Amino acid sequence: MANLILSRRSFLTASAAGASSLVLAGCDQFDFLGQRDHQVRDFLERANSLTYQAQRVLAGQQSLAHTYDESEIRQPQRPNGSTDPQTADYLALKANNFADYRLRVTGLVENDLSFSLDELRNMPAQSQVTRHDCVEGWSCIAKWTGTPLGPVLDQAVPKASARFIVYHCYDTMGGGLSGPEAYYESSDLIDGHHPQTLLAYGLNNQTLPVSNGAPVRVRIERALGYKQPKYVHTIELVDSFSKFGQGQGGYWEDHGYDWYGGI
Repeated sequence: MANLILSRRSFLTASAAGASSLVLAGCDQFDFLGQRDHQVRDFLERANSLTYQAQRVLAGQQSLAHTYDESEIRQPQRPNGSTDPQTADYLALKANNFADYRLRVTGLVENDLSFSLDELRNMPAQSQVTRHDCVEGWSCIAKWTGTPLGPVLDQAVPKASARFIVYHCYDTMGGGLSGPEAYYESSDLIDGHHPQTLLAYGLNNQTLPVSNGAPVRVRIERALGYKQPKYVHTIELVDSFSKFGQGQGGYWEDHGYDWYGGI
């Protein structure tokens, strides 16, 4: 019987990787992913919603991602996606070694907040060695250090209408006729308050490098790699995604990826 039971992580990772690899391949038969009223896309989105709800029931809201020993770190954390943002604001911050950086917490909160990098580093710190699973099929084990996001959200005091967290980033993606798009990602409040969700500013006992998201990236350890936004400057609590991008909850989600991305 045990041989018939697939682990939830293995099954969902394989499923997400398989579906997303078809999108990345650029096959014409998957053009429907860009059509918001297409019946097949609607079916897939409803399936993703069921997966999300099932994982919340089966795994529980506070179940932890697997952690490793530092001796199991075999290689540097592989940079992926944006590795050196060229927006004017980011370049100015980088030139001053992020001394003027501020992380804003805003939106549907009682208290708008703003923190410098030093203020974040002076908060209670947490380190964890976890595996980063990319939808492209590779993974890396790394040690992340930062301040847990949950207590920061508690300071802001989310309003009753808040349902999601949108993470706004300094990097841009894409181009073409529409021009570069500001990168953003999102999660629900459950993942925002998860004990392993970090505002990470350290990697493998060193300062987080630019190529991996300096000065701050979010680590949502129970999700695939594209759900770990880098170069974050604003955390906004919202009741829907309708006013961001194409309304799907993230740059990659706007281009066909699953919103939840859980593993």
